[in-house]
Amino acid sequence: MAEREVRIMDAGILSGLQNGTAFFASASLLAMGGCFALLDGTDLVLRIIADLKLGMVVTRTEWEVKVIGLIAICAYALFKFGWSYRLFNYCSILVGAVPERDDPKSDSETRKNAAERAARLNVIAGHHFNLGLRAFFFSVAYIGWFGGPYLFVGSTTLVTLTLVRRQFFSRSLKTVSVLPSSSSTHSSGTV
Repeated sequence: MAEREVRIMDAGILSGLQNGTAFFASASLLAMGGCFALLDGTDLVLRIIADLKLGMVVTRTEWEVKVIGLIAICAYALFKFGWSYRLFNYCSILVGAVPERDDPKSDSETRKNAAERAARLNVIAGHHFNLGLRAFFFSVAYIGWFGGPYLFVGSTTLVTLTLVRRQFFSRSLKTVSVLPSSSSTHSSGTV
């Protein structure tokens, strides 16, 4: 990036990262609003649960504690996405501040250092974004708690196994980690 004259592609990538982060921050706010609506409708929810005759006995306090826990997870995600958005914004500023290749006041080392600073900040922003996503994934597992302890353990186990597989054993990871040889790209036929 530091050696290119035109950085429109870099700006476009950063814009996409920011837009995705803003979407999830907005989704966090909406989820929190939905949770507050659940708190407001506690009496109705408890009546519905009793009418369904599922064999579950849910107290008002138990329901409210569970919903407050879900609000806390959504709030954590909101803070992570908000911070990530801010860091991506700082990153775009740093990318814009990298001296141009033909700038007589800068040398290759100055450009490289400026680009590396922007890259490090981008990695930190991506880390916070991933933490926000994990909070979202585990909020789905947490919803299992509303159905009881066994469903909670099952949903948490399922989400954890899914995340471990995607993080450490997925085709996506292999694709990003290693460049395929010309023979392996033609043999499988799938991407």
